[in-house]
Amino acid sequence: MPPDTLTLGFDTSAAHCAAALLSGDRVLAQACEPMHKGQAERLMGLLEEVLAQNNATWQDLDAIGVGTGPGNFTGIRIAVSAARGLALSLGIPAVGVSTFEAQVLGVARPVASVVDARREQVYLQFFDKAEAKEAPLQLSADEAAQLISDRGCAAIGAAWNGPVSAIISPPPAPLAVAIAQLAAQRRKTELARPAPLYIRAADAAPPSDPAPVILS
Repeated sequence: MPPDTLTLGFDTSAAHCAAALLSGDRVLAQACEPMHKGQAERLMGLLEEVLAQNNATWQDLDAIGVGTGPGNFTGIRIAVSAARGLALSLGIPAVGVSTFEAQVLGVARPVASVVDARREQVYLQFFDKAEAKEAPLQLSADEAAQLISDRGCAAIGAAWNGPVSAIISPPPAPLAVAIAQLAAQRRKTELARPAPLYIRAADAAPPSDPAPVILS
């Protein structure tokens, strides 16, 4: 990629609001604020702060990278919607990057990328040689630990308290930084709009009442 390519990456798929600004592969600024709610109100302000640290404006950007999950349904929608809107208004590409991909950027293959799915469940995706990857899975933490052991490969994921956490190593780069790096690499080849990566149905149950009848 050109060394002066300016890429803004961000993620709200988990209990955080994270962003990073890159010039080529060089990290100019990054921030990550833990939060269980309030990402919608905080995201744009955080992005503007990251830009301001380098006297950059929205118009200076060449590409946007956004985390597409898996993770919190509302958080993913917040980030993806923001990325789509920014890309449209600025006339630049927005590239969706899964947490799976971002966690294992630069890690030797084969490798397993693990994401906390809560309730003693995990999301898991195996990456073989180069860019080859298998379909993501949702498993119990114990099942995931056994499957990773059977495969005999390294496992990468963010730290949390759970049965599988003892066998995983932390990602080599902060999530938003890795998202921006992958977006910069793919900005001229990734033509699809960012889309949320949902592996399980939303926790909210549909209403039990029957749908209203429209009378003529």
